[in-house]
Amino acid sequence: MSSPIAHSPWRLSVAPMMDWTDRHCRFFHRLITRHALLYTEMVTTGALIHGDQGRHLDFNGEEHPVALQLGGSEPEDLAACAKLAERWGYDEVNLNCGCPSERVQKGAFGACLMNEPQLVADGVKAMRDATTLPVTVKHRIGIDRNESYDFVRDFVGTVAAAGCEVFIVHARNAWLQGLSPKENREIPPLRYEIVAQLKRDFPQLTIAINGGLKTPDEIAAQLAVVDGVMVGREAYHEPWSMAQWDSRFFGQPDPAADREQVEAQWLDYLDRLHAAARSWPHAMRHALGLWNGTPGARRWRQVWSDHRLKGLPPREVAAQATAARLGGLLAAQAA
Repeated sequence: MSSPIAHSPWRLSVAPMMDWTDRHCRFFHRLITRHALLYTEMVTTGALIHGDQGRHLDFNGEEHPVALQLGGSEPEDLAACAKLAERWGYDEVNLNCGCPSERVQKGAFGACLMNEPQLVADGVKAMRDATTLPVTVKHRIGIDRNESYDFVRDFVGTVAAAGCEVFIVHARNAWLQGLSPKENREIPPLRYEIVAQLKRDFPQLTIAINGGLKTPDEIAAQLAVVDGVMVGREAYHEPWSMAQWDSRFFGQPDPAADREQVEAQWLDYLDRLHAAARSWPHAMRHALGLWNGTPGARRWRQVWSDHRLKGLPPREVAAQATAARLGGLLAAQAA
């Protein structure tokens, strides 16, 4: 019997997304894909050094493989946080050089760091000296209206010289003035050919692509060109789109036979939160897309989103939501 094919840890991943990819979201995604790499929300070095480390770093063991994404620019602080990532048991530490928000810019990190490649290199070296974990960088292909390939090529070359071997490239420029973070994910044009050129110029590096990719066929097409694909909003809003990732891209069994199985396992998780007097509605918001695209999905979402029900045990809400969904299904069949 042949052994399964060994794949790069970065072959397929779910992007770090602020306010979305918290530990509850990642647990939910693990019910649908066991092998895709998951990322935390960006956590600033200041929050870890001066704040509640457990609140920012604790995660469920089921989330592995899971990477911590850091926002920061001071090499000493990045090194200290890389040590924390290793102590907490993360599988990777990633430096954010792609976020364009004004708040992040004021902290002198995120996408504006692409203008300071040597500072990024110093941070990467400090982290690599502090931990045995892989140290990776997520970045854009350019800043503002500078669409010169030389800019991103030189950035990658400088940071790679400090020992970074993995680059996750959002195939859009970051416009630091005049666009919101949401607009920065939509308005600057996608230029996948830039990422492909990086792979040709740096064949020894692991290059993963991010930005606008949705379907399994789109993912497969990119995997023929680069080493990995990172999916963001599609994985969050349409979680069932990940249902066959493990079998198609990792050669492993898919963990869930159907959405009912995912919902049952997720409900067990909500029960545990409720029993521990923790907010299950805060976690449930991440699963509202589970039934998207099926008859009755809207009714199901409406029940789970009803603020009047948020004081009830989750199983009571689940019973109402399932009844509403099946009612919608029957109505669709009768139409």
